[in-house]
Amino acid sequence: MKEKKIDSIHSVWQMLRDKMHNNWDRTLSFGDCFVDRWEKAEYLGFGKGSSIYDSSLVYGNVKVGKNTWIGPFTILDGSGGLEIGDNCSIAAGVQIYSHDSIKWAISGGKEKYDHKQTKIGSRCYVGPNAIISKGVTIGDNCIIGAMSLVLEDIPSGNKAYGNPCKIIR
Repeated sequence: MKEKKIDSIHSVWQMLRDKMHNNWDRTLSFGDCFVDRWEKAEYLGFGKGSSIYDSSLVYGNVKVGKNTWIGPFTILDGSGGLEIGDNCSIAAGVQIYSHDSIKWAISGGKEKYDHKQTKIGSRCYVGPNAIISKGVTIGDNCIIGAMSLVLEDIPSGNKAYGNPCKIIR
């Protein structure tokens, strides 16, 4: 009986994998083949038309606007509050934090974690593997380059990249 269930799951996965490959010329992980990205976003209370991959991790109070794409292998830490606006593209591997454990770690666990709300405006692009630290606000219409470490606010209408992230325009 157990083998039949496994065979059945495997058959469904092969069908979904083939459909994904034939329709969109891509192959996804097992979970991302099974989970509907738009349904997951709806379940999390994200805005209409938003999507998030199954491989993404979501913690705490995360609010996402309409038509926002959140790529695979992302971390959205809303333990201190996280807001992402409408029509954003959050690329693969992006990590967005609203807490850190620095004081807790160096105090040997005596201090508490530090929480601070993080915000990303509307119509923003955050490139692959960028990291946004707790308490940062990124305004509307911003571009954050791949592999950037964002430690300070980025005002609306700017393009920024680097480690640490710097405004270039």
